[in-house]
Amino acid sequence: MQMRYDAIDAHLAKGLAALYVISSDEHLLAQETADKIRRAAKEQGFLEREILTVERYFKWGQLLAANQSQSLFGDRKLIDLRIPSGKPGKDGSAALQEYIHNLSPDNLTLISLPKLDWATQKAVWVTALQQSAVYIDIPLIERPALPNWISLRLSAQGQSADRPSLEFIADRVEGNLLAAHQEIQKLGLLHPPGKLSFEAIHDAVLNVARYDVFKLNEAMLSGDVARLVRMLDGLKGEGEALPLVLWAMAEELRTLLKLKLGVADGRPLSALLKEYRIWGAREKLMEPALRRVSLKILQAALQDAAQVDKMVKGLRAKAFAGDAWDALLQLGLRVAKAN
Repeated sequence: MQMRYDAIDAHLAKGLAALYVISSDEHLLAQETADKIRRAAKEQGFLEREILTVERYFKWGQLLAANQSQSLFGDRKLIDLRIPSGKPGKDGSAALQEYIHNLSPDNLTLISLPKLDWATQKAVWVTALQQSAVYIDIPLIERPALPNWISLRLSAQGQSADRPSLEFIADRVEGNLLAAHQEIQKLGLLHPPGKLSFEAIHDAVLNVARYDVFKLNEAMLSGDVARLVRMLDGLKGEGEALPLVLWAMAEELRTLLKLKLGVADGRPLSALLKEYRIWGAREKLMEPALRRVSLKILQAALQDAAQVDKMVKGLRAKAFAGDAWDALLQLGLRVAKAN
């Protein structure tokens, strides 16, 4: 049974299922949802907890053994299975399917997965989990939806803010949900319930932005010049490694060039996106970016990236002079301003 993460409270109030699966890259929401299930399980008498993490040398027999073994104290048990890679392999696929068909009434099982790619979602073991478990696929909270999410979280602690204030918080945390959560909690500690002024929010949140180097590409691909400038300035101020930022931008440009050439050869964009494992929010950015950015600009941008790389390594670059961060900004603007 598929379930939205925000429906878990109502579900748990009615009783517990035998098997839960949480799939998400939104770590805060996944952790909160898992904590609610664990807390409800403990209240219902599942007092023992066995944590299994699927790593390189994990033996799937451990999972089957955990399901069959009884607690030393006769307590019911929560089996907490974590598959960080989202790839259980052939043995894991078989073990999970066997496990599902032999669930012990004395156990409750919680399986944690990352966001699964398109191909993995079609796997037999995933389909089996979706049919047998309460399956909670938590999407990423994208930047346009973040102000509303912040508003709901403020409301839960008895506070509110106007739209400009919500946008300010969202801008400062740059899509990092954990950072947003921390700032919301801070506002709850600093101020009483009620409507918060912009000045109060500004003073509390100022200079606490956490910039994500990989979200920089979103600003570049969407042509959001103001966000691109703000993010690069923030990354520089936080001491982010310049080679990492350059690598992330250059990789996105190379991918965009491959898509551009593939479409020019007559291949369907949908097939190319699957081939290069592009999905979700990133997939939505690609088509408009391909229309906006010409082949010539992409080729020139990659040449610029090579020159910036020389600057980073302390070599002389033909195209740029001065600071490598400024050169990186010029590179990003070349793509963001294209039309």
